[in-house]
Amino acid sequence: MAGAPELGNSTLEERRAYIKERYPCISDCDMCGLCKVFHGKDAETAYKDYIDGNKSFLEVSAYYK
Repeated sequence: MAGAPELGNSTLEERRAYIKERYPCISDCDMCGLCKVFHGKDAETAYKDYIDGNKSFLEVSAYYK
């Protein structure tokens, strides 16, 4: 998988697609654990600021470390 699309060189749709591909929901929270990592949110909600172009991927990711 390529790196996260840069804010200045990508569209909202491209950033949303990247998040969906990188963090796919398998509908089994006990097995996956992503919702726990994202404080009870799905990945698309957790990365809303990145998808909307307000913060970089790394800025948002730092919040969930």
